[in-house]
Amino acid sequence: MEYILPNRCQSNARLDGKTVVVTGSNTGIGKETAMEFYKRGARVIMACRSASRTQNAIDSIKKKTEEEKDVGELVFKHLELSFLASVRKCAKEILHTEKTIDILVNNAGIMMCPKTLSENGIELHLATNHLGHFLFTLLLLPRILKSTPARIINVTSLAHTWGDKKMHFDDINLDKNYTPSGAYGRSKLANILFTVELAKRLKGTGVTVYAVNPGVVHSDLSRYVDQTIFPGASWLYNIFTKVVVKTPQQGVQTTLYCALDHNCAHESGLYYSDCKIMEPDPAAKDEQVSQELWDTSCKIIRLDPEYNPFKADL
Repeated sequence: MEYILPNRCQSNARLDGKTVVVTGSNTGIGKETAMEFYKRGARVIMACRSASRTQNAIDSIKKKTEEEKDVGELVFKHLELSFLASVRKCAKEILHTEKTIDILVNNAGIMMCPKTLSENGIELHLATNHLGHFLFTLLLLPRILKSTPARIINVTSLAHTWGDKKMHFDDINLDKNYTPSGAYGRSKLANILFTVELAKRLKGTGVTVYAVNPGVVHSDLSRYVDQTIFPGASWLYNIFTKVVVKTPQQGVQTTLYCALDHNCAHESGLYYSDCKIMEPDPAAKDEQVSQELWDTSCKIIRLDPEYNPFKADL
């Protein structure tokens, strides 16, 4: 029923005086997320790659909501998730300007790219979809802890079931057996494992963490499939998704539910789809793997051993 009569977030919660950070918010469900928070009075930090596309999104959101009362603010911050220096710079700027961070939505992502390495030499799906958000979250976490109760939403996908459902710590760049679908699936598996481990480490702090599957949504996430499947695959995908699956406005509902609804205020580390708790693949609940992913990720991003993300900055 998810694609025939999808559930909707029923919360009417306002976000006046709250600060929300949304990555990849200039298009698709990210843009819808930013607009919904803006309509509820939040100061929305739109952390995106392109200044021009984000300004276009801001103009579009303001035009669509010009009849709304008591809207918030929309602020652009440059963020290139696959480049760790950019992640650090963006986080530093946000920490400099924002006294609180009440909600963080790790929404941005890439899908089905050709085999590519990031500027830091890491397979691009893992670098963008997991490691960039991992570092971004840990850098912002002290401010989030200062803002409790606060929520972190990691946007994942049913694609976490694709491929062999392993993290391949011994072959982090998938040099032995790379496939676009397998690499994308691994990065989405990492999103849930990160959620599980972060929730465990944040237990009792007042910060709750959610892994969200928005469903198959009509968006520009398919922009690489012409290169990895066949020329014209993106056009066919977009025709199919425009007719058969969710609109971005429908796709954002589970993110909104986890960010706003009182029913999940004290839930943490779980996987949601269609505005309700669902069971992910067992591989996504393996706490030994989630801990190894955490340790491996810290090494790759070269997190300072002296840095404690779990200490609120007062």
